[in-house]
Amino acid sequence: MKVRPATEADLEAIARIQAACPEASQWEPAEYLGYRCLVAEEGKLIQGFAVARETAPGESEVLNLAVVQSARRKGVARALLSDLIRPSSGSWFLEVRASNTAARKLYQGFGFQQVGERRDYYSEPLESAIVMRMFS
Repeated sequence: MKVRPATEADLEAIARIQAACPEASQWEPAEYLGYRCLVAEEGKLIQGFAVARETAPGESEVLNLAVVQSARRKGVARALLSDLIRPSSGSWFLEVRASNTAARKLYQGFGFQQVGERRDYYSEPLESAIVMRMFS
């Protein structure tokens, strides 16, 4: 598996993965190219993507991370998150669905800790977000 920066040619695969992952944020994939967007590729197939942005000097936010169902629990999300946060230092934030236990465990494994909750943050279905923070 190879993790690399996303390109315009990857947008169709990113859109397909995002649509197949209802627990992920549903944003316009073309906007991701304006941020730090990575894809995990196995052969010629995109298995997942991750997106982050700098919100202030020394502070970044994970905007989205999604992996195709068939590639879950195979280290794809871990590789994406590792490559996403590795090049910068400071604090990292993210929101995750309260019901997404697998993602919360992944983030906790990287040192993210719950620092708050945003009630009714997500729609379809309506659900609270757990706000997590990590220092790198």
